[in-house]
Amino acid sequence: MKLGDRLATARGEDAFGPDPVRVARHAAADDVEQAVEQISLAARASSVHAEVDSLTRLVQPEAAVIVGDGLSQLRARATQALFDRLGSKLSSSEIPEDQLHRLVNSELQRVVANDPTPLSDADRRRLITEVTDEVLGYGPLQPHLDNPDVTEIMVNGPESVYVERGGRLVRTASTFTSEEHLRRVIERIVSRVGRRIDESSPMVDARLADGSRVNAIIPPLAFGGSSLTIRKFARTPLGIGDLISYGTLSPEMAELLRACVEARLNIIVSGGTGTGKTTLLNVLSSFIPESERIITIEDAVELQLQQEHVVRLESRPRNIEGRGEVSIRELVRNSLRMRPDRIVVGEVRGGESLDMLQAMNTGHDGSLSTVHANTPRDAIARLETLVLMAGMDLPLRAIREQVTSAVDLVVQISRLRDGTRRITHVTEVQGMEGDTVTLQDAFLFDHSAGADLNGRLLGKAVPTGVRPRFVDRFADLGVTVSSRVFAPPPSAAGRRPLVTGRV
Repeated sequence: MKLGDRLATARGEDAFGPDPVRVARHAAADDVEQAVEQISLAARASSVHAEVDSLTRLVQPEAAVIVGDGLSQLRARATQALFDRLGSKLSSSEIPEDQLHRLVNSELQRVVANDPTPLSDADRRRLITEVTDEVLGYGPLQPHLDNPDVTEIMVNGPESVYVERGGRLVRTASTFTSEEHLRRVIERIVSRVGRRIDESSPMVDARLADGSRVNAIIPPLAFGGSSLTIRKFARTPLGIGDLISYGTLSPEMAELLRACVEARLNIIVSGGTGTGKTTLLNVLSSFIPESERIITIEDAVELQLQQEHVVRLESRPRNIEGRGEVSIRELVRNSLRMRPDRIVVGEVRGGESLDMLQAMNTGHDGSLSTVHANTPRDAIARLETLVLMAGMDLPLRAIREQVTSAVDLVVQISRLRDGTRRITHVTEVQGMEGDTVTLQDAFLFDHSAGADLNGRLLGKAVPTGVRPRFVDRFADLGVTVSSRVFAPPPSAAGRRPLVTGRV
């Protein structure tokens, strides 16, 4: 018998069984030991999971930052390498655009292939697109130029870029890396059209390849950094159908304007900045018959005439020596010796207005132009002021007679409070009564219709019911208009015509 058995027999456990107290104590001790062991294992597991989570949180963001920073550094290196290798070729107007793209693409592929930074296919495509936009395009402005919904881009220094979308101004997240970056984009734009911008000539008007209008001004004139404004032109020129669908004009008004152009009336398009004068002038020019020779004269070529027989003239600023300037006025004078059937001046803003009026009065009927003014009567007054800028010492009455005998029609286009652009007046210039210029509206915009729930104005231009005098000339020229063009709507029946006043 073992010693443990003898001790149990001596305690009498054989007769009464094991001591329940001792058994309970031993069982409790075993349970506690097991529980402690389980808790220890759980704690160790929890600790391991916590350490893994913390390591994951620490490692993942840092890895993302490293990748993003690596891409930025590679983009900067690739851009600088292309500028170093290609230099002046990037802004040369002698190299065709497709050849320049092939050259940049091959060099860029070589730079990326020689760089040790690992790239996925998606990162590689993104990198090539961004570097190409930076080297051949216009950097952070390129996405806005490619966006058909954006109509105007305004840069107010390297950190402030606004766009116009749907008639509303919106600030974008786009920025330039520095003032030098912005200046490089500006210089790329102006150099491609033979212009320059520097401290001696800190303002410039230019255009993009698609005809979009560009204005740039740099320090010290632009105090907060270089300013760049781009007014985009549609890739496909707008037609009369587009303007009707936008609500810019009504079908009746379109029929009248088409007849006026075909009947060779002299037309002035009047409006404020950004109202769509050039777009409307382009649409009116599309009514000129294909058989006629058209001379267009502009500061920066913007008109997109689709006729075949078109000669496009563009003024030129003086060079760095202060020579070589060719003004709009000189071009207007020269155009008279080019056997024009029509003369289209993009905008009159100086002494060239006298030469244009003289051309209209000396057999060059059917001329078109634009002027900055808020109403048709203001447009006539503006033309008088511009004639005085020609330096001719003419009496005011003689100037007024010159204006009224030359101009047949003023078309007023305005930008309304809802951001839309509408033709608000189609006004006939009837002549002189004493010292007063007599005007008569054929169409007027009806503001009484109010606005819808979105704030869009519901009004439109309606006929006044007055038949213009120049309609009598239509029959002689074989031009016809339907009777509905001048019929006022039922609500406007009996409305009195515009009362003439003094300019």
